[in-house]
Amino acid sequence: MPNRKPSNNRSPMTRAIDETIEALGRELDGHGSVAVAVSGGIDSLTLATLAARRLGDRAAMFHSQTSSVPTEATARTRELAARFGWNLHVIDAREFAREEYLSNPVNRCFYCKQSLYVEIARHTTAQVLSGANKDDLGEYRPGLDAAREAGARHPFVNVGVDKRMIRAIARELGLGEMSEIPASPCLSSRVETGIAINPAMLRRIEAAEAAVRARIIAPAIRCRVRASGIVIEVDAAALERADEGARAQAAEAVGAIFGMQPTFAPYRNGSAFLVKIHDRTRHPA
Repeated sequence: MPNRKPSNNRSPMTRAIDETIEALGRELDGHGSVAVAVSGGIDSLTLATLAARRLGDRAAMFHSQTSSVPTEATARTRELAARFGWNLHVIDAREFAREEYLSNPVNRCFYCKQSLYVEIARHTTAQVLSGANKDDLGEYRPGLDAAREAGARHPFVNVGVDKRMIRAIARELGLGEMSEIPASPCLSSRVETGIAINPAMLRRIEAAEAAVRARIIAPAIRCRVRASGIVIEVDAAALERADEGARAQAAEAVGAIFGMQPTFAPYRNGSAFLVKIHDRTRHPA
């Protein structure tokens, strides 16, 4: 940890970060040995960094590398593991062996997380921890049901830590630019509920997003596979700023990948998830 200025010169935000890190440390201490499920997003990367520093050899990290995991997420996980000396296990959660997952129901995440926790349990008896945070409790997260079933714990939730504080802690821990990475859930989350998932589709989705990112600078880019076709969602402000030439080039690149021209729309969190309620279709809140 970096040296601190005298306490009377520290800002309220700095004190809040210090106090939160210490509260999380006490939470981690209470679990003995832990197994951190690391997706490669900023939440789990920050938790893994905290656990490694606080618990040392009593902390192991588990990252599932399958077709649903963005390549960049695995690269970030490996980079931090090498930099900080984590005890990292790269595993296959085997979600693609489950028809419940492949059929892509609205609670697909339950089967994914259930498979992950079962696979982690094959390797360790340590307490499994996830990077779920306070903000996640207000969203549709069937994976939390799988965590409850498996006995996984959520230190950020237990201490009341939200995404904003996680990013501040990540900066404090030396994660640098990674602390600002946008949310990037699994590639399967781009596929509309009810459309079957397969690895080849997910590779095309990842390639399409990379192609758009090379032409349009935006904090959020999603390639949605819908029954109606391919939709490229881009952060609304960035989409408005993008010139027609960049959009045309992005559309051409995505069209070459999927064999059909995409449409563009403003980014909406979780817009691929559809729930049937009394013969109406809606997106979960």
